[in-house]
Amino acid sequence: MNSMSVSRSGDELRFHTASPGEAFYFTSGDHRLFGWLHQPSDDIARNFGLVICKPFGYEADCSHQSMRVFADTAAGIGVPTLRFDYLGTGDSADIDPQANQLEVWSKDVVAAIGELQRLTGVECVCLLGVRLGAVLAIAAATECRSVTSVALISPIIRGSRYLRELRTTRLAASLNAGASGASETKGNVADQSVRDGSMEVCGYRLSAATIAALTQVDLTKQVAPTPEMLIIDGDRMPVAREWAETLSATNARIRYMALPGLIRMIMAMPHDALPSAEMLVAFRDWLLSTSRSQTEAKSPHRRSSTLRLSHILELPGVESTLEPCILERPIFLSSDAKVFGIITKPREHEVCSRAVIIVNAGATYHAGPNRIHVSLARRWARSGYLVIRMDLSGLGDSATRPGRPDNEVFPPAALDDIRSAIEFVSTGYGIDKVTLCGFCSGAYHALRAAAAHLPVSCLLLVNPEHFFWKEGTHIDALVPVEVVKRTRDHRERILSPAAWKRLLTGQINIWRLARIYFHRPLLAVESEIRDLARRLRVRLPRDLGWELEDIAARGTRLVFVFARGEAGLDLLRIQGGLSLRRLKDRCHLHIIDGADHIFSQAASSTALESLLTRELFTVNCAAGGETAPRPGVDPGGIAATASKSSR
Repeated sequence: MNSMSVSRSGDELRFHTASPGEAFYFTSGDHRLFGWLHQPSDDIARNFGLVICKPFGYEADCSHQSMRVFADTAAGIGVPTLRFDYLGTGDSADIDPQANQLEVWSKDVVAAIGELQRLTGVECVCLLGVRLGAVLAIAAATECRSVTSVALISPIIRGSRYLRELRTTRLAASLNAGASGASETKGNVADQSVRDGSMEVCGYRLSAATIAALTQVDLTKQVAPTPEMLIIDGDRMPVAREWAETLSATNARIRYMALPGLIRMIMAMPHDALPSAEMLVAFRDWLLSTSRSQTEAKSPHRRSSTLRLSHILELPGVESTLEPCILERPIFLSSDAKVFGIITKPREHEVCSRAVIIVNAGATYHAGPNRIHVSLARRWARSGYLVIRMDLSGLGDSATRPGRPDNEVFPPAALDDIRSAIEFVSTGYGIDKVTLCGFCSGAYHALRAAAAHLPVSCLLLVNPEHFFWKEGTHIDALVPVEVVKRTRDHRERILSPAAWKRLLTGQINIWRLARIYFHRPLLAVESEIRDLARRLRVRLPRDLGWELEDIAARGTRLVFVFARGEAGLDLLRIQGGLSLRRLKDRCHLHIIDGADHIFSQAASSTALESLLTRELFTVNCAAGGETAPRPGVDPGGIAATASKSSR
């Protein structure tokens, strides 16, 4: 059941859901997919339903919340809705790296249509396709007679042009990585592409077969797949107007609209990504009208009350065997806030003695950036760990707490959510050895949980940018990490003619720049004062060094991992100060070369996974009395290694 209210303040859309729907797995061919069923709140049988076909890659990450908003909107007007993850994406099973993803995903859409009909009894189905999802929706609509209408948002008209866009994005990412010190990323990506003909974009891979299939995509040569179509373009980058005009010349009823909000929905950072009110209202009104006109002459079919949803996903073990080795299932960790997660564990007959809880990275949902949380969870579960990938309240597929905003990266109730996950592991499985793992803001929350004396045996902290956060601070406000980062960036650019031109033409906020340079020496002075207080054993408020010493003294292993060039590393040394030398081998610092902030390229993410796995297993070795390899010691006194992202 769903309950949603939508309000608009200026151009900002806010939504609040009591539940994200019902999570389950269903079959598509020989594999299993993960989905959410959003049912209307009443018990009236319907003949019209909706299946949502999400975009690809980073666009899917950014628009995850938006897809949920569209699903809730449809359910709110009486249209049962299914949103799901294609094979090899999100929480679904993994895909063969050589497979034609376009072909496989089109079949997944057909399977989702059949599953929605099985669960709800609807006869007529509408498909909502976004970007690449629009191509998949049209392919499925051509095959399925039950698809009576299609809504498309910024559809990919020509696959060749889409591939050029992806290559441009890929090149920009590699150049940016090179500028930030990750000089090897570009070469690694190029080598991978040359070897097998695939393409990796922001951590998401398209196989050679998929690229070949995309070059053949040209919607201008295709007739309308259904008699009813809605096409929504972005007002700043319309791509489908000409195609819509061509379709309108046929007997199809085409409604074309160019509306604001596309860029924010699919390209903005996840914490800021939502559909515009104009786009959502246009879709809702069209869907309501279409559902009424297409089901007037049909008598509704009530779904069978004996139908059961599948809540278990079986996954194989190592590549040498196809036997199921691990299980995944959706869980709610908190009855009051509806904190959602996915649990991955060995099969039922295996007893787990250790658990890992992975917290959201920023506002990215529980699959993690580039799906790295999924990869880590399945890898660790195959080695005997119980792993939970969780969404903090207000993020991903968790509900928003009353009175709090959506997509809140630093929610004040994060500690309560993490405590619920730890209690779930303790009471449900009797596990008292818990590791917290987090990227960026997830690392912050994991550290705060340990500082609050939650029972944690190990912290795996990847690229934290903040160690203290004051409630009410805007995410873009001037904070210590920005002072460190911007001071270094501007120092590198001070001799650049382009930088001076931007400064003299008013393109740079000189007052903000002055504040940054004013605060930088203050950080250094504060660090010296705190070190003096530490020598005198005087504990000052918000002292990171004392907190780290306190955490380590309680037996918690501290592991920090940074991509080379990350400002969070400098901030750790500034705010940790003298305490870092005192910690010695109780705190390990690793620096990975050739990586960006979210380890978006395969080479760097592979290096990160191996490093985190080695550190995680070292905890087991230490607990079992075995001797684990000790990394070297850096001049700052923290145990450290430097890893290069290479294959």
